[in-house]
Amino acid sequence: MNIIEREAGVFFHTYKRIPLEIDRAEGMHLYAKDGRQYLDLFAGLAVNALGYAHPKVLQAIQEQSKKYIHLSNYFLQEPQIRLAELLVKYSGYSKIFLTNSGTEAIEGALKLARKWGASKGKNEFVSFSNAFHGRTMGALSLMDRPKYRDGYEPFLPDCTVVPFNHVGDLQKAVTKKTAAIILEFIQGEGGIQLASPRLAESLSELQQEFDVLIIADEIQSGLGRTGKFFGFQHYDVRPDIITVAKPLGGGLPLGAFLGSERVADVLEPGVHGTTFGGNPVACAAGIVVLEELMEHGLMARAAVMGDYFKAELLRLKDEFPKLVKEVRGFGLMLGVDLFHPCETIVATLRERGILVNCTEQTVLRFLPPLIIRKEHIDLAVEELRKVFEQIVE
Repeated sequence: MNIIEREAGVFFHTYKRIPLEIDRAEGMHLYAKDGRQYLDLFAGLAVNALGYAHPKVLQAIQEQSKKYIHLSNYFLQEPQIRLAELLVKYSGYSKIFLTNSGTEAIEGALKLARKWGASKGKNEFVSFSNAFHGRTMGALSLMDRPKYRDGYEPFLPDCTVVPFNHVGDLQKAVTKKTAAIILEFIQGEGGIQLASPRLAESLSELQQEFDVLIIADEIQSGLGRTGKFFGFQHYDVRPDIITVAKPLGGGLPLGAFLGSERVADVLEPGVHGTTFGGNPVACAAGIVVLEELMEHGLMARAAVMGDYFKAELLRLKDEFPKLVKEVRGFGLMLGVDLFHPCETIVATLRERGILVNCTEQTVLRFLPPLIIRKEHIDLAVEELRKVFEQIVE
C-alpha cells in the first residue's frame, strides 16, 4: 500500500490531504520524497514564521530537551516565565496564560470573560459572521458557517452572531448583559476580510458605553505576520483579551491568551488549568521566535516584504482585471480574491513548484514564512502570472 492508502485505513476522514509525501523541509522550501522542491507560501497555515529548520529554534529545542521535556504546571519553569516576560513586554498587556493551541486559547478567553462578567450580570457573547475561531464547542458557538457547525448542535446559549462590518447590527446586539465582543480584525479562514475603521471605532465606543470586553482573535494575524505585533494595531482600538498561537511555538504546539489590566486579577488558583499547556520545549522555541521578530528585525522586515508582495499582486490585478477581483491584507497576510474558483489554480501552481492555499473557494491566501525574500516573491508572482495567462487564453 502507498501512504495515501495507509492513511485512509487508519484516520477519520477529516482532512483533504495534499497529494505530496514530504521528506524534509528547510528555509522557505519543502522537499518531497521524489526529490522535487516546493516554495511554501502558506507556512503550515501561518505557523512557521521562521521557516523550516531554523538553526536557533533547533538549538533551543535540543538544549531544553536535555534538561527536561515536561514537568507540570505545579513547577516554576524558566522557559515559561521568560516567554511570558517577552509577551508582556512586546504586547503591553498585563498577564498571560499558556495553552496548547489556538482553540484552547479561545476557550480560555471565553472563560475569562464569563468569570469577569459573573458579578456584573454579564454572560452574553457577540461575534461576527464568516469568522473562524476554532473547532471546540465554545468556538463553534461563536461562528455561523454550516460547514463547521452542522451536526454539532446545541451550542452555548447567549451567543449572538452579527454580520461582519455591519455596525448597526452590532450596536443592536450589545446590551448591558454582554460580557464580550470577539472578532478577528483580519478574517483569515474567511478570505482575508478586513475590519472596517468604522467597526473598530464602534467597538471602542461600545467598550466604554456598555462596560464590555473586546476579545481579539490574533491566532493567525498576530505575532508579526501583518508587519505589526498584532493585527488589531492597524486600527485605533485596544482589546481587553488577545488570543495567539500558530507561530508562537516555532512549529511546536503552543498558544496563549493575554489580558489587560481590566481582567488581570480575575483568575485565581484552581479556576483554570492545563496539563501540557506551556510545554517547556515549545516555550524555548517560542523565545527564539519572539527574539527574532522583535530584537532581530524580522517583524519590520515582514512589513517591507509584505508591501512589496502586495504591490506585485496588485500589478497582476491590473493585468488580469477579468480574473482578479481584489487584493486584500496587511504585511504577509494577503488574499487574492478571484472571479474564478481557485482550487484548480492551487493544483496547477503545485505542479509548478509553488504551494499556496485556497479559502472561501475563490481566495488565494498567502501566509509565507516571514523570512521570505524578494526573489521568492518574484518567482511566485511570475508563476501565478503564467497560470493566469493560461486561464484567460
